[in-house]
Amino acid sequence: MPESVMERTDEQVAESIRRLSHASASMAEAIDDGVNVIRLAVKRSGDLAEEIMDDTSQRVKRHPVETLVGTLTMGFVAGVLIGWIIGRK
Repeated sequence: MPESVMERTDEQVAESIRRLSHASASMAEAIDDGVNVIRLAVKRSGDLAEEIMDDTSQRVKRHPVETLVGTLTMGFVAGVLIGWIIGRK
């Protein structure tokens, strides 16, 4: 009888170890997949930011007056809004 209990215990321990090994392998694979997705997203974001900067540089070179007027207008509007918010307090 004691041998039978020991054998079952050994079998249960072996099964538990097998399941734990499978679960840890699945977790490692999921983590690797997540890391790869994040790396790809960061690379795409960097490429997109570089493309936007290049497009902006080209637009400024082609339309310098419009760019200057737009920048001054945005600065004026931001100054007015900040002054209005400060004045309300």
